Amino acid sequence: MLEFASSDTSVRKTLFVEVILPLAIAKNYTYRVPFEMNDAVAIGKRVVVQFGKSKLYTAIVASIGTQAPEKYEAKYLLEVLDDQPIVTPYQLQLWQWIADYYMCNVGEVMNAALPSALKLASETKIVLNKDFPIDRATLHDKEFLIAEALDLQPELTVSDIAKLLGQKTVMPILKGMFEKNIINISEEVSDRYKPRKRTFITLNPVYHNQDNLRELFNILERAPKQADALLAYMKLARYQKAVSKNDITEESGAGAAAIKALIEKEIFIAEDKNVSRLHYEEENDTGIFDLSEQQQTALTDIQRQFDDKDTVLLYGVTSSGKTQIYVRLIEEMINSGRQVLYLLPEIALTTHIIERLRAYFGNNIGVYHSKFNDNERAEVWQKVLNGDYRVILGARSSVFLPFDDLGLIIVDEEHETSYKQFDPAPRYNARDVAIYLSAMYKGKVLLGSATPSFESYFNARVHKYGLTELVQRYGGVELPDIEVVSIADETRQKTIQSHFTSVLMKDMQQAIINKEQVILFQNRRGYAPLLMCRTCAHTPKCINCDVSLTYHKSSGKLHCHYCGYKEDSPNVCPACGSTHMEYKGFGTEKIEDELSVLLPDARLARMDMDTTRSRNALQNILNSLEEKKIDVLVGTQMVAKGLDFADVTVIGIINADSLLKFPDYRANERSYQMLSQVSGRAGRRGKRGKVVIQTYDVGHRVIKQVIENDYHDLYFTEMEERRSFKYPPYYRIINLDIKHKDPDALYNQAVYLANELRKQFGDRVIGPEAPLVSRIRNYYIKSIMLKFEKDGISINKAKAVIRDVITQFQTTKLSKGSIVQPDVDPY
Repeated sequence: MLEFASSDTSVRKTLFVEVILPLAIAKNYTYRVPFEMNDAVAIGKRVVVQFGKSKLYTAIVASIGTQAPEKYEAKYLLEVLDDQPIVTPYQLQLWQWIADYYMCNVGEVMNAALPSALKLASETKIVLNKDFPIDRATLHDKEFLIAEALDLQPELTVSDIAKLLGQKTVMPILKGMFEKNIINISEEVSDRYKPRKRTFITLNPVYHNQDNLRELFNILERAPKQADALLAYMKLARYQKAVSKNDITEESGAGAAAIKALIEKEIFIAEDKNVSRLHYEEENDTGIFDLSEQQQTALTDIQRQFDDKDTVLLYGVTSSGKTQIYVRLIEEMINSGRQVLYLLPEIALTTHIIERLRAYFGNNIGVYHSKFNDNERAEVWQKVLNGDYRVILGARSSVFLPFDDLGLIIVDEEHETSYKQFDPAPRYNARDVAIYLSAMYKGKVLLGSATPSFESYFNARVHKYGLTELVQRYGGVELPDIEVVSIADETRQKTIQSHFTSVLMKDMQQAIINKEQVILFQNRRGYAPLLMCRTCAHTPKCINCDVSLTYHKSSGKLHCHYCGYKEDSPNVCPACGSTHMEYKGFGTEKIEDELSVLLPDARLARMDMDTTRSRNALQNILNSLEEKKIDVLVGTQMVAKGLDFADVTVIGIINADSLLKFPDYRANERSYQMLSQVSGRAGRRGKRGKVVIQTYDVGHRVIKQVIENDYHDLYFTEMEERRSFKYPPYYRIINLDIKHKDPDALYNQAVYLANELRKQFGDRVIGPEAPLVSRIRNYYIKSIMLKFEKDGISINKAKAVIRDVITQFQTTKLSKGSIVQPDVDPY
């Protein structure tokens, strides 16, 4: 036995692993594997390594070899964390492609891809899981010590725990505690996703007996409100399968107190259930539905085009029933044994899709997005890896999940800017990543939109993608009636009230009388975007950013929407001492405030970033809207995405000019998309909706195209301009943002970098120029834009040259203190 062991040791190989660290470093680092870990290491497993002087990180093994690094001495691996790889070879290939295409480092991609719980580092914060009862008698000594320490101090870093236990590597212990649900990763703990709930009422079976029921009504003679609630229940129960608490309140006029009293007397039995926010949820409980003739034609066309095209664009007007086509395609894919990824731009605003798909696919469907805490995201990751989920519904980050056999990716609302990540790196677009991801698995991609991005529609017209069109709303519902109202004319005629034209006021009042609902859109939050001195025109600005401060009435302070800086709103001008300070412009908060005066009896709510920050706030607003507790909802662009409510019949766009007059080559495209999508929220169930667009420029081409629903006219007009001025999709754009805290140093750096790039690319280089906001968080910014024609130049070679120029610049003394951020396809 001893002889065998000694001969085994003599032939052992010294292994080296190249690992991906969750850091923005240009190259992967190589570590030496201790002999006893030779059999444990594998590509895709997590390992604990020391990087820098004393920092510990969780890294991913990218390759294994026997060649030691030439330029430095390899440190030893400290631990192997996994029994099985948690990252697949397909994922490693995808990470590398994203790093190459979007000009970032593969460590930055890893950081975006892995849930926090799977990449513990020295500074990762650990907290106890308050939602899980811990039986401390079952804990090992070290686990017990950590739990006791977290009782005394609610948050500890991995480094703190290492000191507490007196050992260097504590990752395996923490991994075990995490898997047992004892601890959480603190970054994600505060923001938990919760399903939509509603209280349903049933009558105690005792009162199914007629004599008992008669006696009950006699008893309730002295409590008329409770008797009304009981009568309302009896009436509703005749023709409704399930009666909710809200149904009884609305039918009877009895308050919540009467229903509560009946529950306490055990006359009513209350039960909270997870429900869909679709009004026609009862129809589809079985998961069976019929496609309309147009839907069936579109489905057949998509299936036919998938024979020779990997990507198909489904261009269907709002409320045309695209989701039902998606369901049919998902069913086919599941039946063939493959996986499906369904991407949505704003998961929280389209939660009804989750319940709807669960009605068809049950536990085969998993959900993945940032509203989940880290335990849940890690659990979904593991279930996808194990093949437990056949369908994943998620936001842009779900392209990073460890799929096994991905047959179909559906990108719903493919035009949405939410699919693009702007900060931090990788600055990827999930729609474009999905197309590459699908190609790796030899799968198919379906892009769906009522207002497709010009890039996708261009690709469909040149036959790179397939194209299917759905031109009618589902059930024959008409598109909304759109009326454009001149703000200038109504101001001159003095018929405008505050920011509301007489037309919009009349339509809102009529909708409220008819017990219908109204959505008002203004793409600016806060009370007033500008505070200005009437005497000297001084405007308070952010101390960290080059922007004016926005007044928020709820806090009474001036806010910066870029860095979060706040200050008290001054009553006296700090420049000239005048007391004549005026608020200019208006945001959602001011609209809500003024509506409360103009429509005193209307129930108002606001949906913007300020009102949806707290846990479940967004869900509560949507629940109230669906339960008709809100008459008028005021919101930013959030209201344009995925809302689907039967009684919303009037949409008001308070000021369309803020969209149309934006200095960006995509302004007309984005304005059309936004106006069409907001308009599409109206009249989705039988009743024809009404849209009122308020503007100073009633003759604007885009507004006419929205009224006529003429996407093609918009497309051909805009594309002619894009061809002339060298913009996508005819040209590719790469932006370089250079940042520095000293504006003079920044100017010199930006000019040097632009000149070096011009030596390589000539007049394809534009700038450096200051962007619209030229200072954010005390960093001044200059932008260089590079435009590359699609034919005649290799974009990969161009990126390699840009990388070399940036690297060469960063080796000079001139680059000290600068940050250079490439952004590929910045749209």
